[in-house]
Amino acid sequence: MRWALVKVALAVTAMVVVAFAVPLGLVVKELARDRAYSNAERQAATIGPVLAITTDRTQLERAVASAETGPGGRIGVHVPASGHHGKPAEIGSRRAAQADVAAAAKLGRASISPVRGGSSLLQPTAVASGIAVVEVFVPDVALTKGVATSWLVLAGVGLALVIGSVAVADRLGTRMVRPAKRLAGAAHDLGTGKLGVRVPEDGPKELRLAASAFNAMADQVVQLLANERELAADLSHRLRTPLTVLRLNAASLGDSSAAEQTRAAVEQLEREVDQIIRTAREQKAQTRQAAAAAGCDAAEVIRERMDFWSALAEDEGRTVRVAGADRPVRVPVARPELAAALDAMLGNVFRHTSEGTAFAVDVHNAEDAVIVLVSDAGDGIDDPDAALRRGWSGGGGWGHRPAVAGGGSTGLGLDIVRRLAESTGGDVRIGRSVLGGTEVRVWLALDDRRARTGSRGHRLRRTLGVRRRRTARTGS
Repeated sequence: MRWALVKVALAVTAMVVVAFAVPLGLVVKELARDRAYSNAERQAATIGPVLAITTDRTQLERAVASAETGPGGRIGVHVPASGHHGKPAEIGSRRAAQADVAAAAKLGRASISPVRGGSSLLQPTAVASGIAVVEVFVPDVALTKGVATSWLVLAGVGLALVIGSVAVADRLGTRMVRPAKRLAGAAHDLGTGKLGVRVPEDGPKELRLAASAFNAMADQVVQLLANERELAADLSHRLRTPLTVLRLNAASLGDSSAAEQTRAAVEQLEREVDQIIRTAREQKAQTRQAAAAAGCDAAEVIRERMDFWSALAEDEGRTVRVAGADRPVRVPVARPELAAALDAMLGNVFRHTSEGTAFAVDVHNAEDAVIVLVSDAGDGIDDPDAALRRGWSGGGGWGHRPAVAGGGSTGLGLDIVRRLAESTGGDVRIGRSVLGGTEVRVWLALDDRRARTGSRGHRLRRTLGVRRRRTARTGS
């Protein structure tokens, strides 16, 4: 695909360059020719007023010498004979044939006569004795002066256009081919049993849709395998009861050879069932690890959980805002774990702020991390550090609203969120939100860039802090 795009761009640009450069080159050549003959006409025109006044040879020689703008010997004047006994006068250099000069005088208009090394412009002028002809030599060099340089410039511009179009086509091809190669590689890895492989959803729209469909398919495959292994484990457990009955019955059969064979078969069957149960458990654990490694779409999980909490928010008269969840945002955590963390944060908002308090959920997708912000318009938290510790009750801190009738919660909610963030190499911060209440910021580092979360991560933290302060000042 990449080479095909380069060839198409090369062919199209080459045709465009040829279609424009060839006519421009011919026009430049014609312009140089017209410029040379125009200069010759101006030189000839300077002799005309002198001929109208006098045909004296000395005066004409001075006029020819003063009219020379280039190398000497290019202008000549053919003056007809005066009277019956006079002779024609030839002043300056003569290159055109006598027949051409006579024809120009007879026609009474300028003409061009080919001569050795160039051409001569013959300009007839009326004098007292008849028609004089001013001859101006135009060498071939003057006819092509500047043409070669112009053609070289046109060729350079055309070559630059071709190279530029090829470079742009190559970049576009790379942008299209790279996601396609990743998608093909991920499909191959999934086919070999690597259930945790997923594809970044970037590139052109069609490839983003294909990557999203592949990730959804891979998630479905993992879920189907988990269900199948769960079913295998359940069926194996169900076999234990009838096997126990068989073993007890076999024990009461006596000491005959048939009874021994039956007891041996029952023991063998029990060992096989145990092996099936152990294998199902190991595969189930591997499936869970693969699902956790593959991660999930944080935007989809946020939309799903907000659909759930929006009903309660409507009942309590709360204003809800969700931002950044309109496009896929993959994070390296399992879907159930992210959903549980979101439920914990949103549950705290409902539990510790009064009815009618607005809240918002924002998602920021950076290069090396994904930040989930849950903010409310309550009274804030008195001790943010204590809120992250297991066992914090929330009493007198988060909006001063009692958590439960008994006077507090277990304090496991934010601890769950903290452990989720730390499992990716990120963290959790609690501060003041732009709404005036609490803001819980969950920093989820991306798997393939955890080692580089230092500098860029801190820069993004500072940027978000500056934005929050500016928004708060504007709102106040």
